[in-house]
Amino acid sequence: MEIPKTYPSGKIVPERHIAKTRILVADEHPLLRHGIVAFINCQPDMIACGEADSIPIIRTKLAETRPHVLVIGLRLGAGDCLEFVKALKAQNPGLLILVYSAFEETIFAERALRSGANGYLMKRAIKEEMLTAIRDVLRGQIYVSRDLALRAFQRSLETPPRTRAQGDLPVIDDLSDREMHIFQLIGSGLGTNKIAHSLNLSVKTIETHRENIKRKLGLNSGRQLVERAFKYVEENFLPQKGEIAGGRKKKVVPFPAA
Repeated sequence: MEIPKTYPSGKIVPERHIAKTRILVADEHPLLRHGIVAFINCQPDMIACGEADSIPIIRTKLAETRPHVLVIGLRLGAGDCLEFVKALKAQNPGLLILVYSAFEETIFAERALRSGANGYLMKRAIKEEMLTAIRDVLRGQIYVSRDLALRAFQRSLETPPRTRAQGDLPVIDDLSDREMHIFQLIGSGLGTNKIAHSLNLSVKTIETHRENIKRKLGLNSGRQLVERAFKYVEENFLPQKGEIAGGRKKKVVPFPAA
């Protein structure tokens, strides 16, 4: 786009404006979503072209606004965001996706990247880190924290790969993506019937997933499952005491995209 500019001599010379990166922001919390939108719109090279609070609205906004980057919270109601990211990348491989979440990076970053996301950012990161992440994925790089990158590199050097020692406690990371999502929904207070309805699955399927989750986590009853899920969501999703936005900045490292 060119806008005429008049110089003192009277000569009119076109002034070229650089096109801004269009970013769609998706989060279920209005206050956080609006804050991200306002911050992006303050940047000279970016513009928030739309916002959404659910997966159906994201689909509508993607068609309407045609963004370059989707910045999406990992939790959008009962929707399975990882499955949604997979579907989006299959339908539109050129769309860049930055996932951000309060959930533990060591568990969810790798899952998000396997689903097709171009980067993973923790919600407790300072706001400038989001700009770094967006600009890195625009350059074709994958964005994760330096700590996560170093752990991944260390694992790649292990020969043979490290295995869990006999007698170690089961860990959340043993759950599949679908089981992890259902585990989160249980921890959010949803019962089997509501989860089945939300995911468009049968009650029997959800019950099977619940049994698999219990087995993998070494739990003996439905009550233990609910208690463990509530505790997990409370510790990893709800703000912790003393935790504020704009906390200590983490070092980050870019990776060339595969």
